[in-house]
Amino acid sequence: MRSFAFPLSFFLAASLMAEDELPTDPAEPLEIEPPLLIQEIPSRDRVHSTSEVASELDPERIQIALENAKKSAASGERLFRSGVIAKLEAENRALKVVRLESDLANARLEVARQIVATQQSRFDAREISQSELETIKSALVAATNEAVSATARRQEAELDAALLNLSRQKKLLALGSGRKSEVTRAEEKVAALHEQTK
Repeated sequence: MRSFAFPLSFFLAASLMAEDELPTDPAEPLEIEPPLLIQEIPSRDRVHSTSEVASELDPERIQIALENAKKSAASGERLFRSGVIAKLEAENRALKVVRLESDLANARLEVARQIVATQQSRFDAREISQSELETIKSALVAATNEAVSATARRQEAELDAALLNLSRQKKLLALGSGRKSEVTRAEEKVAALHEQTK
């Protein structure tokens, strides 16, 4: 009986110590569980209206981010061809460039508007001439045209990406690897982008 009781008490003590190490939150994964390979991307089904960089309206910072994104997109195509990254990642890098170009054009437009407002008040105070004001206003017109053009390119690129994603999701569903909810989400994104372009 003693030979049976000693191992049993040792086992109980070890199991009680092990319970302290287990996570109390059921949502928290155990250390022995491997991480999920497919994880939900937070901004995946959100239509990009503006980026955090553009919200600051700082053309210099956006220009730096754009240069970095262009380098990343250029290397993305090469990395895809060599099999290092997926085609989707390379496409997302290229789409980021288009988004940042649009953000930069809109930031420059906002700066041009602020300059025109400032110079208009200087003109009203007779500090600058009419020709100087007209030059500044023509720069605003050029910035407006560039922003409209960049926004149209962005909308077209995002719609193309959404249509490509919808096609991929339908193919995955047909092969049995996809989910109907992903197809529905992709269809909703395409519909939302179509509404924006109207």
